[in-house]
Amino acid sequence: MPTEDGLVLSVNQNNAWVRTSRSACCEHCQSQHTCHTLGGPGNETTVEAINTIGARQGDQVVVEFSTASLMKGTFLIYMFPILCLLLGAAVGVRLTPIFGLEESALPALMGFGAFILSLPVVILVGNRLGRKDAYKPRIIRIKKPLPPEDEA
Repeated sequence: MPTEDGLVLSVNQNNAWVRTSRSACCEHCQSQHTCHTLGGPGNETTVEAINTIGARQGDQVVVEFSTASLMKGTFLIYMFPILCLLLGAAVGVRLTPIFGLEESALPALMGFGAFILSLPVVILVGNRLGRKDAYKPRIIRIKKPLPPEDEA
């Protein structure tokens, strides 16, 4: 699973906000020039990560991103709308002789209609999945903890 180094900016309950930036891991990825997961080339971003190991604000940590979750999300965002477009067009091809319309009008209309109707589904399902812990990055290790707080 891909990992990134980051700095804990704030902590609340079981989550932490971590500032990460592109690392050597991104240099070998085929999608490095089109990926905006970390805010674009050379940019830093802040991600909400699950913090079950007790990282504190200011700690340098290692954040793990689940590959399986990333693939499911990628399928949902990219492939599902395209499959809906193709399915709508295929249904349009079958219905064209029944309605006696121009050969390409109904498939195009139904394909784009199915594509447009898939977008709210992508948004709703994406929001639902985004709330699940399986789709969130996870802090797996504290690299450099802050010194313990002095008790006066």
